[in-house]
Amino acid sequence: MDNRSEVRDFLTTRRAKLTPADAGLPDVGRRRVPGLRRAEAAALAGISVEYYAKLERGALAGVSASVLEALARALRLDEAERTHLFDLASAADGTSALARPRRRSTSRWVARPSLQWALDAFSAGPAIVRNGRMDLLATNTLGWAMHSSMYASLDAAGGGTHPNFARFTFLDEHSHRFYPDWATAAATCVSILRTEAGRDPHDKTMHDLVGELSTRSEQFRALWSSHDVRLHGAGTKRFHHEAVGELDLAYESLEVVAEPGLTLTLYAAEPASPTAQALGLLASWAATVRSTDVTTATAGTSSPTL
Repeated sequence: MDNRSEVRDFLTTRRAKLTPADAGLPDVGRRRVPGLRRAEAAALAGISVEYYAKLERGALAGVSASVLEALARALRLDEAERTHLFDLASAADGTSALARPRRRSTSRWVARPSLQWALDAFSAGPAIVRNGRMDLLATNTLGWAMHSSMYASLDAAGGGTHPNFARFTFLDEHSHRFYPDWATAAATCVSILRTEAGRDPHDKTMHDLVGELSTRSEQFRALWSSHDVRLHGAGTKRFHHEAVGELDLAYESLEVVAEPGLTLTLYAAEPASPTAQALGLLASWAATVRSTDVTTATAGTSSPTL
């Protein structure tokens, strides 16, 4: 991805989101475009208009941390946006390529036995491992069962190594049923991808994925152009599973220290809630489906579509 255009579009869209009232400035004169004027943003950052314009054109190479902090304050960036700005600056300097850990190709990635054991040991709820590109790499039984529609989508598309949350969300109509609040799920998915693209602008597989989705989904193109980013740490999500119905789950996401670039997400239901009961049904459903799968495979016929 072109770093200068990424910087330009990110800073421009952040400035467009701010009103003079947000920044404590008087709203004087007619504005041709939404948001702050460059001169106002420059004044808030304590730099000249000429220098601010240079930065907004994408010239972040060599910019000091103090100037980046001033920009973040002036544009009222949240923590995810501030981190993204620093990532873009690192990419402009070329330092991100040096600091970026080597990552194994996801097409050959297999969970270490100890990681899979840890996933399987978490039996209270779904547990999954994904990368920044949103490939679903490993799960426990409940994680597999909850995302069975994604695995079915992968099979229907002709198979592949790993399901991908972004492809499923934007290219499979079943995602609208799986995510009752599809619009929020879609925006979150794109924000995670945009954040990862800022961390690793040289990732060809990310380029290919974004290119594919931009070509095939107008909704993805619109969300991608917003340049929104987010840190996906904890919260609640609602899902709809075809076998057990609604699932309201809390989640916690953790970095896998031994596998840089991977995220472990644990889901849990409130004790004694309808979702806790549904997870018990989901575990029974998964055991039945997998038992049928093994029996069918032993008989020498194709396994059922999940």
